[in-house]
Amino acid sequence: MKVLLISTYELGRQPFGLASPAAWLEQAGASVECADLSRQALPEDAVRSADLVGFYVPMHTATRLALQVLPQVRALNPRAHICFYGLYGPVNEAYLRGQGAETILGGEFEAGLVSIVQRLAGNGSTAQSEPVVSLARQSFVVPERRGLPPLAQYAHLNHPDARPRVVGYTEASRGCKHLCRHCPIVAVYRGVFRIVQREVVLEDIHRQVAAGAEHITFGDPDFFNGIRHAVELARALHREFPKLTYDVTIKIEHLLRHAEHLSTLRETGCVLVTSAAESVEDAILQKLAKGHTLADFVAVVNLCREAGLALSPTFVAFTPWTTPAGYQNLLARIGELDLIEQVAPIQLAIRLLIPAGSRLLELEEIRRLVGPFDEEALVYPWRNPHAEVDALAGDVLKGVMEGEKRRLTRREIFEDVWKISHQTFNLPVPRLPGVADLVSRAAIPYLTEPWYC
Repeated sequence: MKVLLISTYELGRQPFGLASPAAWLEQAGASVECADLSRQALPEDAVRSADLVGFYVPMHTATRLALQVLPQVRALNPRAHICFYGLYGPVNEAYLRGQGAETILGGEFEAGLVSIVQRLAGNGSTAQSEPVVSLARQSFVVPERRGLPPLAQYAHLNHPDARPRVVGYTEASRGCKHLCRHCPIVAVYRGVFRIVQREVVLEDIHRQVAAGAEHITFGDPDFFNGIRHAVELARALHREFPKLTYDVTIKIEHLLRHAEHLSTLRETGCVLVTSAAESVEDAILQKLAKGHTLADFVAVVNLCREAGLALSPTFVAFTPWTTPAGYQNLLARIGELDLIEQVAPIQLAIRLLIPAGSRLLELEEIRRLVGPFDEEALVYPWRNPHAEVDALAGDVLKGVMEGEKRRLTRREIFEDVWKISHQTFNLPVPRLPGVADLVSRAAIPYLTEPWYC
């Protein structure tokens, strides 16, 4: 049985979502080839010979790109069984099946992929018998990364103390115990999270270090969901690789609750913590069910500074509740908290996505606001009640993209956005809030391809 696993985009990371199931499938006797289309062309010979083609869809962008590739795959190999697996599979099940997907897998998908191979090799049935969403506990297998593009072709870590570092990527857990309304994970995991066994994570990292990794990104939705697992893993990693650095994603709520372990992170090699701050308005945070307040965010900013950790907050800058003054307040807060260098410019332009299955649809005001589900875009379209805010969102995105194209610094792009946020409304541009002497861009560790949804 020949299997081709395809990833279209995963934020500049070598895809765990290909490497992990590849190991499971090879153990089951399948011949597996992986293709990361963000770094290589579609392998047409592999498509033609495949009995099963699996598209990995962990995020909105990846799903839309996969749907663009699907017709080419179908034209090359009409007989191949098509599977979509990952977070955005189950929530878009009806549309994906309408486009030709025969099996949809979400949650813990490795065992499901093995089951497809066994089903096709056994009775040849194309009818899905596997659960669309599985939250079963799995005993993971060390990911198989042979055949994927080398780590040097992916995002790097720029660090003030050294040359750019080659970045590896792994996952120590999946899912999340929290129920933030805007998060796509919630629609599949619904408050459940699953750990990847520590020995599997460490061996995966060991192999990536042997392949040239000097830094590891942990892609867990929240590294502190299982605090004991996280701390023990971080300490074991540092014992084995004392010079290896890493970065993690952790909720504001967890950074505050487990503040005593911020020093543990720093001491074990963590140099960057990404955290979804989302907004600086308590009313919006409450709508999103984020579980923290502006005061909590400010406290975490200070705690991370005291611990010597670079905090990289992310935001949903444009929501149905964003006003012109509210957006300007967001920029002002970022300046006042001395975070300009720590916020990736794209975060100033992120607009709320409302995908299928979103808990935001629990809100009456959102149900009244959204239009019919746009299957091609894979979202419920919405407009801000203040039309000028939607215009601002477009202007900001153009400004950020232009700044990135011109390779401006984060501060320069931020200053441009500050001007845009006032000039769009024909307002005088006040002096940018914040300290007079900001830390230079070079002093902040950052990944060359930053997180966004």
